[in-house]
Amino acid sequence: MGNLFKTGILLAALSCLLIVIGGAIGGQQGLTVALVMALVMNFVSYWFSDKIVLKMYRAQPVEESQAPGLYRMVRGLATRAGIPMPRVYVIPTETPNAFATGRNPQNAAVAVTEGIMRILDQEELEGVVAHELAHVKNRDTLTMTIAATLAGAITYLAHMAQFAAMFGGGRRSEDEGHSGGGVLGTMVMVIVAPMAAMLIQTAISRSREFAADATGAQIAGRPWGLARALEKMDQASRMAPMEAAPATAHLFIVNPLSGGALSSLFSTHPPIEERVGRLRAMVAA
Repeated sequence: MGNLFKTGILLAALSCLLIVIGGAIGGQQGLTVALVMALVMNFVSYWFSDKIVLKMYRAQPVEESQAPGLYRMVRGLATRAGIPMPRVYVIPTETPNAFATGRNPQNAAVAVTEGIMRILDQEELEGVVAHELAHVKNRDTLTMTIAATLAGAITYLAHMAQFAAMFGGGRRSEDEGHSGGGVLGTMVMVIVAPMAAMLIQTAISRSREFAADATGAQIAGRPWGLARALEKMDQASRMAPMEAAPATAHLFIVNPLSGGALSSLFSTHPPIEERVGRLRAMVAA
């Protein structure tokens, strides 16, 4: 419940930031544009994000006859989780990873890479699949789609403001009486708003990852399988990072992107050490 409340507060903050930047850039008209943009982007994301991301990673649907072990595992864990059987996909890459997508449990899909099925044992793979089904059960796929869409809308508005400021839009807005501080105020907004949106989106994603770890461990019935899987996947991803778009990195169970200290600040995933520590604490409890 704590994680859910925190997520709600962060989503509200992201929505408020969108309204603030829309109003600061163009007054009432800018606010209207921001709200319409958010609604349109959310509508498209709600209905088509799963198809887009599955196609992006060339995920192939599999039937029970093609991968009987994986299919039975997903079905059994979905039954334990109390959700409908999701569609199952395999991504043709050796980097071990997985994600869930879909607007609700009735339209969900779970995708795993070829590599993850090679390096994980039965308990570890169960832990990963249970984690992804926890995202479906908790409706995190929808939550993160909304968060990513709002953050994207804020960044797009900031770019529009930058373009307008270059051609004197900030001065015109000031003359019309609805500037957020003229050119200087606009440029500050251009820099600060996208960073703030990214940090809020990151906080939402990390909160949902911790919740999915805990729920997934309960679904699988043992936390240690997921703990070992996270350690293996993290090591493998560091050695051979996956070719992934930053906009979809939050979907994966471990961050598919590599980076240094600065990028870790904006990472959509909590540190693996902290996730593993929490899972091992569940065993000791």
